[in-house]
Amino acid sequence: MPNLPHISPLLDALLLEVSNEVYILDTSSMQLVYVSDSALKDTGYDRDSVKQHSVESLLGLSQQALQDCVVNHSPFFLDLPQDQAPLIGNIKSRQLRMMVMQSGRQEFALMIKSDSSRNDEATQALSDSELRFQAIVSNTPGLVFQFQLNKDGEINFVYLSDGCKALLGLSVEDLKQDPKIFYALMNARDRGLLRQRLELSAIELSLLDWEGRVWIDGWQDTKWINLRAFPRILNDDSIQWEGIMINITQSKNEKNEIEQTRRELAELTAHMESIKEQERCRIAREIHDNLGGNLTAIKIGLSSIINRLKLGQNVSVMQAQGLESIVDNTFEEIHRISTDLRPNVLDLGIVAALEWQSEEFARHLAIACQFTSNQADVAVTDAQAIALFRICQESMSNIAKHAKATNVYVDLITSDHEIVMTIRDNGVGIEVGNKLKANSFGLRGMQERVTTLYGNFSIARLSEPDKQGTIVTIRLPK
Repeated sequence: MPNLPHISPLLDALLLEVSNEVYILDTSSMQLVYVSDSALKDTGYDRDSVKQHSVESLLGLSQQALQDCVVNHSPFFLDLPQDQAPLIGNIKSRQLRMMVMQSGRQEFALMIKSDSSRNDEATQALSDSELRFQAIVSNTPGLVFQFQLNKDGEINFVYLSDGCKALLGLSVEDLKQDPKIFYALMNARDRGLLRQRLELSAIELSLLDWEGRVWIDGWQDTKWINLRAFPRILNDDSIQWEGIMINITQSKNEKNEIEQTRRELAELTAHMESIKEQERCRIAREIHDNLGGNLTAIKIGLSSIINRLKLGQNVSVMQAQGLESIVDNTFEEIHRISTDLRPNVLDLGIVAALEWQSEEFARHLAIACQFTSNQADVAVTDAQAIALFRICQESMSNIAKHAKATNVYVDLITSDHEIVMTIRDNGVGIEVGNKLKANSFGLRGMQERVTTLYGNFSIARLSEPDKQGTIVTIRLPK
């Protein structure tokens, strides 16, 4: 006799202590698809012979009455007169309860036959449990399934919930008729991993837990899905897995993004440490070569003057002026090194600092650079001032190296809630791929400076007819 795989496990568990007779019919064919053990015991038939009897002889209910109940979709309660109660089985049943239930696109009639003296609480609990089961499956955010392995070791789906279409883009009927489609959706590497874990789960009867990529052809999209199922041994010693598949694409992408960000941050940190070390070496070399050389020249000149004075010889003005010139050069070197470490112009305010930087850029590179601000003085923290200054400095360095620009525009706009700085040029424009380069440490450094100040950094290529080039935008909260 045909079985009802996706309902019978639940019913078998619920009916262990229930003595009433339980029958389930497929309403489309009016054929029995499930008979409880208690019904077999009461009737004295086995599962093969009980199907030879009509519904009327088993239940005392005409087929027309049954069909009327199915059409109305309403619970049916019937107390039969003693002389009409069916005589099959040990129970002279005088009470019949029936309800229509739906699983996917199929409808079934659940019928419970009992004597009126028996406790009906178990019957009601059964009906309530079945309704809850249907509600849970219908509202589960994923695909509930049952499958077995055929003789070739391939998956054969016994039950699939309506979530099949939403998750895999396939109908329940298509996947049941051709389960190989499921493997065909998978990435080759992930497919092999599923087969390995399925084999291990069958051997150890352990949880099957797998995640992998599937290609949904109808949507032209790749999804990550997680499949979790527990195996159990059926009466015929075959193994059936029951579980759920869910879409984990969003969480997987977020995880990959976090891992990518960590790698990039580690690379940037290593690069910054390398830059710091190079800067230390440069400053040490300049102090040794320039300042050290100047001080050595001053010492030699002073020693010569002292010796001439001891000998009563005259000291020429030219010799003193030479020493004075070396001292002046030393002061200039000190000022330059100090400015590289922290520009003194920042002490005058961020507006003055950015204006000075724009003028220096135009003077050294002969590229027109215009600075504007909507306020003469903008209140910023030291960290914000340094970040804005260094980002402007790095942007101008990139313009000088790559943009082939003839005009640069630096704007600093402040409002009640934020500070916005834009650096725009009329050059060739940054390529999209350049922003994603693994060694774009300059751009990453600017991004990190802004992120630590809870701001927003963006860089884009301009493609308007009257505006070509690249624009860098920094937004900092006040």
